[in-house]
Amino acid sequence: MASTSQIEAQAALSSTTSPSATTLISVSAPSGSDSAAAIGVVERFHQALAAGDSATALSLLAPNAVILESGNLETLAEYRKHHLPADITFARAVPSTRELVRAVVQGNAAWVTSTSTTRGTYRDRAVDSAGAELMVLTLEPDGWRISAVHWSSKARRPAR
Repeated sequence: MASTSQIEAQAALSSTTSPSATTLISVSAPSGSDSAAAIGVVERFHQALAAGDSATALSLLAPNAVILESGNLETLAEYRKHHLPADITFARAVPSTRELVRAVVQGNAAWVTSTSTTRGTYRDRAVDSAGAELMVLTLEPDGWRISAVHWSSKARRPAR
């Protein structure tokens, strides 16, 4: 059970998500802690997208999950039908390096924030973007589930 006090896990990860790579997280929190468990769910979600495993990705989302991306809000059912296939295709095609910024657990809620850099080619277009991610998780009887996802990204400017 999550403690009522705030638990923070500061971690640095450098992971490349591509069809042949897996996401690895190095966490400074104890492996048995609630924050490490919440981070693990986020990691498994990204691994499932990169592997093209929609069943696993969906199993990590709470039934009432909402996904916010590109100015849109989708329920779990809408995400399953509309955006999930595109997210899988993109995650499999374009490598992304993620850095975990912070994980916080308070009671039965957790939020995990990360940033990313995505570079590659998708549908014959060059991709070079910086992203930010916020995932809110709730502790359910069978473990942590993602209740809300917010993704944002912008084109990176070339270094001068």
